Amino acid sequence: MYLAKIYVTYKPSILDPQGEVIKSALTRLDYTGISQVSQGKYFEVKLDARDVEAATAEVKSFTDSLLINQNTETYRFDLSIVNEDEATL
Repeated sequence: MYLAKIYVTYKPSILDPQGEVIKSALTRLDYTGISQVSQGKYFEVKLDARDVEAATAEVKSFTDSLLINQNTETYRFDLSIVNEDEATL
């Protein structure tokens, strides 16, 4: 069993309005030195696959198909093996 931790963010060319609002709020709260805030989505997906290559291909497929808007978002993911004891989210 594999655990995919998927991080989705806006592409660099896309304005992140929520990130800008958070940055502005932090500045108003006197947090200095903050030059950028990026807001995104995070998913954890556990899946059964025969090997890491199959798990990687499946994660890429469902992420491209469902989890992101390919016009505005990009993603990266970490894939790890989990044992049966860790199989419950």
